[in-house]
Amino acid sequence: GLRPGLKPTGSNGPHIVVPLDGAAGYDQVWPFAHGVGAVLVKRDPSHLTQEFIKEDRAGRILVDTGRNGYSATFAAAYAVRPKPGAPVSAPCTWAELEEGSIGARTLTLRTMADRLARVGDVWAELHAHGQSLAAPLERLRGMLTESDWSQSRAAATRKPRARKRPS
Repeated sequence: GLRPGLKPTGSNGPHIVVPLDGAAGYDQVWPFAHGVGAVLVKRDPSHLTQEFIKEDRAGRILVDTGRNGYSATFAAAYAVRPKPGAPVSAPCTWAELEEGSIGARTLTLRTMADRLARVGDVWAELHAHGQSLAAPLERLRGMLTESDWSQSRAAATRKPRARKRPS
């Protein structure tokens, strides 16, 4: 029931942003975001994972809820990323992503002026529509078992194994 915004990161995948009304604190926001990731993985475990370690993903797409963790960073809207071609982490519509006209590095410093002139700021009104997290969080809690939560937390916080260096 929440209305999210979408933004390619300018690096690998999209960020989904949900404007909140300010009533929820970290102790609600982090479990909500992490739980949404767990539900997505539970629904499609052959394609999605919360495994942070690349070697443990087995070709699946990482649902990275770590951007909601304490002191985590997030590419700001319209930030130029330090990558070849100067991709920009700029908001887009769900339709653009679904039709494939926008990808993780499609929007660049060279193309942004034209894009803004053509479509404007698709997030112009996003933050004016803060939403409550209370009911969605309760609904989410009913969708996951304690085992789901535990497995999800373990996958998202797993540390890399020590690797032997070649002699």
